[in-house]
Amino acid sequence: MSRRGGGGRRPDSRRDQPTQAPAPSFQRGGGGAAGPRGRGRQGQRGGAGRGSHSGSGAAPSSPHTASTSTAPAPSSPSVSASASAPSSSSVSTLVEETEQKLTLAAPAAATLPPSSSQAMRFPVRPGFGTVGKKCVVRANHFMVQLAERDIHHYDVSITPEVTSKKINRQIISQLINLYRLTHLGERMPAYDGMKSIYTAGPLPFESKEFIIKLPDSDPRPSSSTRPRRERQFRVVIRLASKPDLYTLQQFLLRRHFEAPYEVIQVLDVVLRAAPSEKHTVVGRSFFSTDLGPVGQLGDGVEYWRGYFQSLRPTQMGLSLNIDVSARSFYEPILVTEFVQYYCRDLSRPLSDQVRLKVKKALKGIKVVLTHMEYNKSYKITGISSEPMSRLMFTDDNATRLSVVQYFRQRYNIGLQFTSLPALVAGSEARPIYLPMELSRIAAGQRYTKRLNERQVTALLRATCQRPRDREANIRMMARTNAYNEDTLVNKEFGIQVADGLTSVDARILPAPMLKYHETGREASVNPGFGQWNMINKKMFNGGRVEVWTCVNFSTRLNRDVPFQFCQGLVDMCNSKGMVFNPRPVIPISSSNPNQIEKALVDVHNRTAQQGKQLQMLIIILPDVSGSYGRIKRVCETELGIVSQCCQPRQASRLNMQYFENVALKINVKVRFAPLFLRLFSTGNGCFQR
Repeated sequence: MSRRGGGGRRPDSRRDQPTQAPAPSFQRGGGGAAGPRGRGRQGQRGGAGRGSHSGSGAAPSSPHTASTSTAPAPSSPSVSASASAPSSSSVSTLVEETEQKLTLAAPAAATLPPSSSQAMRFPVRPGFGTVGKKCVVRANHFMVQLAERDIHHYDVSITPEVTSKKINRQIISQLINLYRLTHLGERMPAYDGMKSIYTAGPLPFESKEFIIKLPDSDPRPSSSTRPRRERQFRVVIRLASKPDLYTLQQFLLRRHFEAPYEVIQVLDVVLRAAPSEKHTVVGRSFFSTDLGPVGQLGDGVEYWRGYFQSLRPTQMGLSLNIDVSARSFYEPILVTEFVQYYCRDLSRPLSDQVRLKVKKALKGIKVVLTHMEYNKSYKITGISSEPMSRLMFTDDNATRLSVVQYFRQRYNIGLQFTSLPALVAGSEARPIYLPMELSRIAAGQRYTKRLNERQVTALLRATCQRPRDREANIRMMARTNAYNEDTLVNKEFGIQVADGLTSVDARILPAPMLKYHETGREASVNPGFGQWNMINKKMFNGGRVEVWTCVNFSTRLNRDVPFQFCQGLVDMCNSKGMVFNPRPVIPISSSNPNQIEKALVDVHNRTAQQGKQLQMLIIILPDVSGSYGRIKRVCETELGIVSQCCQPRQASRLNMQYFENVALKINVKVRFAPLFLRLFSTGNGCFQR
């Protein structure tokens, strides 16, 4: 990797990028995203599967999760001897009587210990419900049929060790292409990207070593003077176990009491093999720009559409659960465009506060240089403390020059935003300086930081779908995968996935009767369509609020609005059955939204000076979102204050329906929140986080 300002030569030639003078350095580990390692779950060893079963009977199943249960366990087979059976001698009679007593005293089969530490035994379902209106619903499950196959599990060891699943898959894919018809006995293995491969039949060996060569990741085009380098890997494949498909079939038939998760894991790896090579894998989900339109979340973040996939045993048989999903990714834009979300004017140096925010946001991101003839990427470790116009380094010729001078002399590029700091890559001993305006964020990088409120709202709004649209997208995802046309899935392992969603029996349960206080006009109500209101009703056991106040952090509200809002809210609480003191313990106040913590501590101290503890603090949030989490952290975990936050636009409307909703929340909080605060209290006035 080059060590100077974004140039394109190899580490042995130090003339391409600005860097500090040579200094002692240490070697860092290999690149790539580290993944979990380890062997697959070990279960029973055994022979080949003995037939297939699709499951029988139908029962209510959640549309988003697989329901797993078993039938009542049959009693263990026993040897029963008749008491009146004839015997040839007294000895044989005694043996038969003893055998009968021992047999009757033997424990039932359901109490036998699991045969594997990885197996899980589910409680027996007591029966099926009968209440409610019967109906049939479609669940996002696709039933799976299995053919008879002799599954083998092999351990894979790759030397030198590679932490990237993508590189691991390239190595094993190269191995299969080279040796499938010869050393692998025409088998097509399924690889999990880590330490295991699975085959639908034995390989011609129990242990074998392979040498695999991959082209070097150097992006520069090869030439006659510099041939393409290759990386060499040693791959050792050893037989580990023989997962028994028959145990899964018996479990689905309710003749076996332990879920054979090793077998299910094998089938899941087979079904995930092709999508793992085509899409970005995040847990059990797959994402790609090919699976739907890309949407903007703001601040240089976008979302990709994808789907969740999981193979599960259900009461109806083996089922493939698929659901649509979305995930945030970095937008592939120039770093200068990304920085503009934090600082609009790029012609001036960044303030220390903004520079720290930008450094935190960019650290760990991969960028691609735009001025190179080929794509050269770097991982950002930080940003410089000085602007590029003043950032100096010493090149190999012992010449002292700035980053701006270097790019003008070396690449004939006049940098535009010279007041911005430079991106820093490489090590601390030999940093690499990259101009932001020549660095583009590499596509396909997951955004792992926490989304702000505005981004969360945009993501929910973009991905919220009506049931009909959601069903159509799920069907589209299943058609895109084309499981039954996949050679590995269908022909090699004999797995067949149903084309349509599963129909299951369901029941619409009657709504529960809600009981209110008898002094109200309506003492009870039967909700319809999952909704009801508080008109003509009073709370059954309303809470009591004696000590309270309000803090307003909004700068756009009229100065009288907080008083009018609190008066309307207090009147509503009292009219609905609560006992709410109309007078605040300290006057209602407005505070600077940039000094939230100071204002909250001040309210707490002023109340404590009167020898009282706040029961409820009503807070009108700032006009700009993003402070809700900080307010809750200070109130609930540091000061021990029960708070109720309200949006300024809602508070300004003085709407009666909004007052009712907030009153219900306050009632729950004042009745139960003090109990939780006491549980978290350390006894000295502080609260544990």
